[in-house]
Amino acid sequence: MTQDDKVALKEFLRGAGSIGVFVAFIIIMLVIINVSSGGKPVESSFEVVDKYKECDVVRYAPHQVAEYKYFLYCPPPR
Repeated sequence: MTQDDKVALKEFLRGAGSIGVFVAFIIIMLVIINVSSGGKPVESSFEVVDKYKECDVVRYAPHQVAEYKYFLYCPPPR
């Protein structure tokens, strides 16, 4: 094994190790997110709160935001 081969092997192992650490970090984050949500599906943040003419008034609450957004949902014409 030449000196160039040894250098190439060291670089390869460093790269593989770095990618392994990154993948492990992503897996740990996914497990933490799943555990923190209790394994339950996330509840919908949309709610029909009123009617306006033929349309539904929908309230939307983005996660981690202390305000509501409203929009009209109208069914397509028949």
